[in-house]
This record gives sequence, structure tokens and C-alpha cells, in this order.
Amino acid sequence: MSACRAPRGLATRRRATVLAIGATVAALSLTACGGGGTSGGSADTKFVQGKGGVDTVAKENRKDAPQLSGKTLEGKPLDVADYKGKIVVLNVWGSWCAPCRAEATNLAKVAKDTKAKGVRFIGINTRDSNRAPALRFEKEYGIDYPSLYDPIGKLMLRFPKGSLNPQAIPSTIVLDREGRIAARALTPLSEERLRTMVTPLIAEK
Repeated sequence: MSACRAPRGLATRRRATVLAIGATVAALSLTACGGGGTSGGSADTKFVQGKGGVDTVAKENRKDAPQLSGKTLEGKPLDVADYKGKIVVLNVWGSWCAPCRAEATNLAKVAKDTKAKGVRFIGINTRDSNRAPALRFEKEYGIDYPSLYDPIGKLMLRFPKGSLNPQAIPSTIVLDREGRIAARALTPLSEERLRTMVTPLIAEK
């Protein structure tokens, strides 16, 4: 008889968690470094697909972002909730992803240009099996904002159903000052397109 066997209920929950994470990673793999799919607005989702693949949500219909916290690539603790009161741009990326490289300098520039206006950028690095390539990526492209290290996509599972959740790599999600999901893009972003996501939120009162 084997020792330290997990109770049946606990083992079942563990298997369910592993399967859920596996499904998320598989889904991201299918759309990784591609345009990904987008959904148009409906009575259920209440978000609207705009030009250029940017989805937006009217202020009265926005949903709270999930709890997103962990360690950064540098090993420091970070909790997105601490940024409430700021506009937060979340960018899901990987050092192995060519479209992520294509948009990186645009993100870095807009992050610097909008910081004085109350905008903060946070990366979510995923599917990098160790931190070294991701840290080299940040240095090469002048990324000076922090990135949560999420190698197997656990943070992606936290986004609520029916919200503007990330479905591809890269994905960019913008939170309003109340920590609610306001906009999403599932494609690499030009500087101009990124500004069209952020500027309306800066103007909100």
C-alpha cells in the first residue's frame, strides 16, 4: 500500500487544474504569434469590435479585471490591483514570438510618452521556460516597465468568461482607472493603434 496518497477529491481537483491550464496553453499555442480570433459585440458580451481588431467596452458595461499578481522577471512581487487609479496597459508576450518583437518598441515608446498622464504598462511574459531570454528581450527593445512571469499561462485562466480576455500572443488589454477591462487587441500593435486604445481612457473623468 503506497504512502502519502492524496485523497480522491484532492487528486480530482488537481487533475482538473492541470487539464484547465493545459487547455489554455494549447489554445494559446494555436493562435500564438498570429492574429487570433475576435468576437463582435452582442447582448451577452457588450463589447464592440472596432477597426483594426481593437475591441472596446462602453464604460457602463465593463467588467472587473481578475486578480493578477505574482513575481516579475526580476523576481520582485507585483500586484496589478496596486495600480488602481491609473490606466493600466497589460501586454501578453513571449521572447520567442516574432510579432511581439515587432510591437515591442511601440509599446516602450507609448509607455514613456503616457506615464505623466497616469498610464502604466505591465507585461505578462508567457511560455518562456526560463527568465533569461525574456530579460534579454526587455534589454534589447528598451522595455523598462515590469513584466509578471507566467510561463504556463495561469494568469490567463483568471479572466472572466465573456470579458475581453487574452486569446493570442501577443494580446494587449487596457484597464480603466477603476481596474475594469476597457479594450483589447489580439494582434501586434502599431504605435498609432496603441494610442487609439489608451487616449480615450485618459480623457475619461
